[in-house]
Amino acid sequence: MENKNLFTFLFLIITFNFIVTAQEKDKTRWTPEDIINTEYMKSVSVSPKGNMIVWTKKKAVKKKDKFVSDIYLTLLNIQEKETFKTIQLTFSDENDFNPIFSQNGESIYFLSARDKGKKLWRMSIYGGEAEEVKEFKKGISNLQWQNENTLLFQSNEGKTLYEKELEEIKDNVTVVEDSLHWKPTRVYAYNLKEKTIKRITNNKKPLSGFVISPNGKWLVYRKNRSRSYASDAQKDPFNYLQNLETGDVKQIITDRGFPSNSFQFTRDNKGFYFTSTYASNPKWNGAGISELYYYTIATNSYKKVNLKWNLGIGRGYQVVGNDAIVTLANKAYYKLAYYKKNGNAWVKSSINLGAKNNHTTILSVSKDGSKVIYQYSTASKLPTYYIADISKNKFLNEKEVVKLNKKLAKKPITKSEVMVWKGYNNEEVDGILYYPSTYEKGKRYPLILSIHGGPAGTDTDMWSERWSTYPNILAQRGAFVLKPNYHGSSNHGLSFVESIKGNYYEPELEDITKAIAILDKKGLIDRNQMGTMGWSNGAILTTMLTVRFPDMFKFAAPGAGDVNWTSDYGTCRFGVSFDQSYFGGAPWDDVNGKFYNENYIIKSPLFEIEKIKTPTIIFHGSKDRAVPRDQGWEYYRGLQQVGKAPVRFLWFPNQPHGLGKITHQLRKMKEELAWIDTYLFTKNPSKNETFKKESPLAQLLEIEKAATTTTGNYGVLFNGKLIPETVLVKKDSIEIARFEVTNAQYKSYNSMHKYNVGLDNYPVTVSKTEATNYVHWLSSITNKKYRLPNLAEAKNLHKKAFKAAKNENTLNYWAGYAITIDEVRQFNNKLEEVNTNLFKKVGEFKGTSIVSAKIYDLGGNVAEYYDNGIYGYSAYDFYDANNSEMLTSKHVGIRVIKE
Repeated sequence: MENKNLFTFLFLIITFNFIVTAQEKDKTRWTPEDIINTEYMKSVSVSPKGNMIVWTKKKAVKKKDKFVSDIYLTLLNIQEKETFKTIQLTFSDENDFNPIFSQNGESIYFLSARDKGKKLWRMSIYGGEAEEVKEFKKGISNLQWQNENTLLFQSNEGKTLYEKELEEIKDNVTVVEDSLHWKPTRVYAYNLKEKTIKRITNNKKPLSGFVISPNGKWLVYRKNRSRSYASDAQKDPFNYLQNLETGDVKQIITDRGFPSNSFQFTRDNKGFYFTSTYASNPKWNGAGISELYYYTIATNSYKKVNLKWNLGIGRGYQVVGNDAIVTLANKAYYKLAYYKKNGNAWVKSSINLGAKNNHTTILSVSKDGSKVIYQYSTASKLPTYYIADISKNKFLNEKEVVKLNKKLAKKPITKSEVMVWKGYNNEEVDGILYYPSTYEKGKRYPLILSIHGGPAGTDTDMWSERWSTYPNILAQRGAFVLKPNYHGSSNHGLSFVESIKGNYYEPELEDITKAIAILDKKGLIDRNQMGTMGWSNGAILTTMLTVRFPDMFKFAAPGAGDVNWTSDYGTCRFGVSFDQSYFGGAPWDDVNGKFYNENYIIKSPLFEIEKIKTPTIIFHGSKDRAVPRDQGWEYYRGLQQVGKAPVRFLWFPNQPHGLGKITHQLRKMKEELAWIDTYLFTKNPSKNETFKKESPLAQLLEIEKAATTTTGNYGVLFNGKLIPETVLVKKDSIEIARFEVTNAQYKSYNSMHKYNVGLDNYPVTVSKTEATNYVHWLSSITNKKYRLPNLAEAKNLHKKAFKAAKNENTLNYWAGYAITIDEVRQFNNKLEEVNTNLFKKVGEFKGTSIVSAKIYDLGGNVAEYYDNGIYGYSAYDFYDANNSEMLTSKHVGIRVIKE
């Protein structure tokens, strides 16, 4: 197929807007909206007395197209059913974050993006509005208490004359590297009583973080030595220890060739723990494993904590008094261990959580070390959150803190398992395998690879559904989904994570293809129905799979991946570190007797792109500096020019390596699903791009779903009698008539009923007695229970009618303008001159949704009877937007309920 015809074909079949399939309308199925709106507890902190928890939860603010956090307070002394009373404290459309309790536990201080994000805010735990404490015009971040009256924070000295002059001339040039104009961020102290600010550190280059000791005496901070934006793989930040009582500052941990992070002081203020990456060669700051160290202030020395675990730290640690709880790396799991400090040594003991073992991560430990908050989940179980008392290595009195994702919990979740196989070098490899939701033993199903980034990332047996990977949606489409932890992944030990250095692509692709072969041998998958997707390094591997195996996959969906390592080296913000680590040096280095490093050519898919035949959809953020944006252009241009594969390229404006906007995350997922449906499941997208849901055509198509007889009358025939069609409100519930009872339907009951020619499908008007007799007749001839709505139903229907009335057949409609109540009497005088019927054929106006049922004319045409009265409006009634009470109408008809 020629390029021109190919793109015309794609333009016609691929949906540029949101794809809504019939399956996605099913409330039990997972949707992209479900994925991006999944709720998590974040920024968790326990109050000083241990009786409250403050935390944040992300929400989507559609009108601003962004995600923000709200602050919540959980009261541990008030039980509510299975959890504790939780109060939402902030409701802003801006991000509220960094909440911390005051040291007396009476208030919560926090930061916010509201008012340009430069203010400190306070809320009382007893309620009330947030109040501004102070505005910091130079910015404020990273709140920490020094004592009960003093907050430490990070900021800067404000704009220099140099910066102000550039602003005045509207100079918006980005200076990539400028050693003459470093803009240092520093630590400052704000005294709440005296309302004064004091500079604490005097560093000349920016800080990358700080932490304060419990007694407020010691400060550890990290000072950058270079700007990694332009020149990575340089020396790591300096670390400093400052005595805030004397002002003495000393540089510490000077002899390590690896970066140090995550400083946490012990309760006795005698030292602090920190983590440090270890690799066999620190030259380029490449991937390694994380280890734990302890620094003793008195001796200015540090010691490695013997974790007695060769896989290293998996997901951080928490200080408990002077001890530590460490979340250890455990391949496709995590493992908790307690390290009791005994002088200058540590005694390890396991933390046994029963069924929660290997699936738990710590969120927070109280300052006094008495309570712990943690999250438990599996790949097939939504996160649950617990609080427990800490007694050495035991968690006691476990209780669930709060229930999140209540709607998602009602949806079916597909089965998953940890798959283990022999990969590259016959070494053990694992991954998470998700089953098709309709899985039947003995049948073969499509396989979709969902490959993680990094490469030193990992997929564990914990809940992990997000915009970049969403196996439950794919499983509900009928596919296996495999998330492989290929060689080079973290959490599997030093030799595993370093195995691809100088050998990039080879182990990873062998791991993945061997997994495919095993699944095929087990009879689980159809090798003729496979696809691959991934973000970042997942995209990089996806691309090379389509180069090496041109006929293996039906689709590829790479996001933010490289195709040309020669251009990546100089344009990626960490290109020096990443590329040299994995390709054994710079592009110009003499390697293996060559005058250049040939890996940059032979490892670049761009130079073999003519081999790709897989339909490929490419995603990239325009401001991505981790995988430079033009990698996406090179990828697209290559496939476009070769012309062997359908290609579609989406560029997300102003987005970095990870997509942040609500619309962008949804667009990515829905475009991707449309591509998968088209090329893997061979289903053309169901949405016609020219069709508007609110158009007159849409209304006509909706009405055409209604049951009609061969003579064109609405309703259904029952033993020769025309009766109303009813539609199910929700599963296992009542049915309600789609339309008001028509003249033709009523005539089947009362043969003496008279109406003008052509008004068969117009609503009948009757007395209350006639309406009651009609529903009794329906019940008798059908042997089904028909009735009028009861009071509760009528009230609910009237609420819906009130909302619908302004757009339906009421007196307001016939006025043709926004008529007011003061004009109604005079307008009715004019109406008396007209000798005609104001009613319209049923279904002329847009329907109203009652749960899953779509019904018509609820707000107009004729009012309707219920057991004890009338609800709704007729064509002769004025819809008063300022009065929603039920009214008395002279023009009333029937809408039936069937049980």
